[in-house]
Amino acid sequence: MSGTDPAARTADGEQGLRRSLGFRDLVVYGLLFIAPMAPVGVYGTLDARSHGAVALVYLVATVAMAFTAFSYAQMVRVVPQAGSVFAYARVGLGKEAGFIAGWMAMLDYLLIPAVAYLFSGIAMNSLVPDVSRWVWTALAVAATTLLNLWGVRVAARVGFLVLAMEIVVLLVFFVSAIVVLARDGAQRGWLSPLSGDGSQGAFALSAVLGAVSIAVLSYLGFDAIASFAEEVTGSSEKVARAVLFCLALAGVLFIAQTYLVALLEPTSSAQLADDPVKQGSAFYDAVDASVGTWLHDLVAVSKAIGAAFAALAGQAAAGRLLFAMSRERRLPRALSRTDSGVPRVALLCAAVITLVAAVWAARRSDGMDHLVSVVDVGALTAFTLLHASVVGWFAVRRRGVGGVVVWWRHVVVPVVGAGITVLVIFEASGAAQVVGAVWLLVGVGVLVAQRGWTPTSG
Repeated sequence: MSGTDPAARTADGEQGLRRSLGFRDLVVYGLLFIAPMAPVGVYGTLDARSHGAVALVYLVATVAMAFTAFSYAQMVRVVPQAGSVFAYARVGLGKEAGFIAGWMAMLDYLLIPAVAYLFSGIAMNSLVPDVSRWVWTALAVAATTLLNLWGVRVAARVGFLVLAMEIVVLLVFFVSAIVVLARDGAQRGWLSPLSGDGSQGAFALSAVLGAVSIAVLSYLGFDAIASFAEEVTGSSEKVARAVLFCLALAGVLFIAQTYLVALLEPTSSAQLADDPVKQGSAFYDAVDASVGTWLHDLVAVSKAIGAAFAALAGQAAAGRLLFAMSRERRLPRALSRTDSGVPRVALLCAAVITLVAAVWAARRSDGMDHLVSVVDVGALTAFTLLHASVVGWFAVRRRGVGGVVVWWRHVVVPVVGAGITVLVIFEASGAAQVVGAVWLLVGVGVLVAQRGWTPTSG
């Protein structure tokens, strides 16, 4: 396809997705979905669980997720298509495994935006309490859906402005924290964010690893970059580089902000562990006490806007996943229709599902807990199948036709990565495991019921 052709064509001649994204756009989508200040909401929990070694937790989590990012980079070069892990597992493991991978990723891609929309609704309700949080949540869904329907390029441009705002706020926090630390000194030891604050005894590796199982969830979303592979100008190498760069940049931002806020934290990790209610607001409380309420409010507003646009990126990725699965006849064919290179039917379907889930959760006091408990297992299961796809393609299928296997890249890294994701699944809550298992069984049922495949025909 020539570089001037704006849209690809599907195998049967239908118009495909419009190629208009560059490297910066891919990084914008990835960072929007992750959110540069993702640790704000979970800092207190991680600090308590890790005995104060919260920066070390994010350092280990970044390394752990690097295995998954590396596997994505391997497979996007092989299968530069929309659908991400769905397309990769089809090639590396077979059509049935591909469907299961896409089905499990769907649970993540459809519900993570609902969580982000709910965060936005809650934050706006705190600023304007006369308007119910479910109304703010619905307005956030409507606004970002319109941007996505307008086109991926327009959404990326607006998203870049929002991401720039988030980065500026984060830089303001960095500078303010450094000024306060230089003037007043640290509340904890300078190495405590990496070694623990000592309030719960000696350094415990098990405590750090237990916190890592939660921290890796802050990174969910960088993988969404791969779902835009058919809309990138140039080669798939650009997508691979964007995936790795996005994860590395997010890791640096996460480690830096948790290191600084831990030094500002007047409450010990033991006190946070004894009072779980304080954990959710620990980041804000530390900023409020050390820097001032103005920065507290600035961070809160940034989170409100940033959450909505994290959902925009997630909704866009969900629409591409539905589009790709429909194009392969695994979902209703109508979802593969495009209009001027935009999969509007799939986007609208994703938006409706997300809207229902987000508004339902916004109208319940326990809605957030229910949503958060189910989004993670789907992504981690899909990641596990991604790692298996690397081994399946490079070490089994491609090797059988004379391909070269680089063992550390095509076997060792994905096997270690799969081990990490399986471990995190086992560390997830019981409710999340049950929901994930039920969703998996439903997917198997759908697979069995689809025409042209039965357990005996394989």
